[in-house]
Amino acid sequence: MMMRDEGHADADAVTTASGGPRTLPTIADVARLSGVSTATVDRVLNHRPGVRAATVQRVLKAAAELDYLPEAELHAAMAPKPVRTVFLLPSGTNRYLTMLGQLVRNSEATLAALGVKAQVEFIKSFNPELLARTLLQHCRKADGIAFMALEHPAVREAVNELAERNVPTVTLISDVQNCRRVAYVGLDNRAAGRTAGYLISRFIGPRPAKVAMIAGSLSYRAHEEREFGFLHCLNETAPAIEVLGLREAHDDEGEAYRQTRTLLSHHPDLAGIYNIGGGPGGVAKALREARRERDVVFVGHGLTPETRAMLIDGTMDAVLTQDPRAAMLGCATVFANLRAGREALHGVEPPRIDVIFRENLGS
Repeated sequence: MMMRDEGHADADAVTTASGGPRTLPTIADVARLSGVSTATVDRVLNHRPGVRAATVQRVLKAAAELDYLPEAELHAAMAPKPVRTVFLLPSGTNRYLTMLGQLVRNSEATLAALGVKAQVEFIKSFNPELLARTLLQHCRKADGIAFMALEHPAVREAVNELAERNVPTVTLISDVQNCRRVAYVGLDNRAAGRTAGYLISRFIGPRPAKVAMIAGSLSYRAHEEREFGFLHCLNETAPAIEVLGLREAHDDEGEAYRQTRTLLSHHPDLAGIYNIGGGPGGVAKALREARRERDVVFVGHGLTPETRAMLIDGTMDAVLTQDPRAAMLGCATVFANLRAGREALHGVEPPRIDVIFRENLGS
């Protein structure tokens, strides 16, 4: 915004309604009326940091009373700055998380309507110390952080330190307990695990059978809770099904492939696989190579172009998913609510577990 030249007030003279000259107001006039220095007025009108919100409003009110700025410029100056948010997501081969990150990057206009400006950063998965450091690094340049949490003391301490510095955090997809995060936007993961157990038991039927679980990592509370719900449901409803020991694949396609090959080799009578985390492509590859894709029930998470194709060709039987757009907007709404002084989850609908089969795939 260009400031008027204080040394040429005579050139700015205009004619009043009565025909007499009137000198346009100067920065000094705005400073005098608002009770601050001309340097502070200059910072406010040029959107530079370092001025308290109450002082900003006082300066803008004075500028409005003096008709110092055109109305359009004044409205622009008075408009609140967007909430600067960061989405921290795990890097790797989890296609659902990659898709979520791309969605955030492509939704600038949608988020701007909520008063939010977002950036995405992918960091190495399953490293709580790195996650904690990265959270703290964003303290000065973010007004809020949404992240997929790891259950670890270092992460809890980072969240609490951010809260002390008035930087709210929202956990996304996977939560962390006993800390000062302001909200969790994600599924009821125990219910998701129970749903997977119900589906597999119904597909297999009442006969004795073996099923296996492949998780990303139990460092994610979401994966731990899905495992718990899955086991609890099968124990209640399908006691004839034997659940083999859980294996971790760290959301890596190659590791999921190796784990599945080992399972099929050691248990030729394997009847079902619940893929709790990412890496479904590795599971599918191993099933196809063993020509078991038609007789092993395969249930997983996250609807992506990849899992969609597996549903269509019959390799996967069901996908449990959360709408990524709703997840993104839920986080943005939380930050907008906090800016407006509302409850964090005001207007945020609890995420729904969508169960997708080949027969109900939408366009």
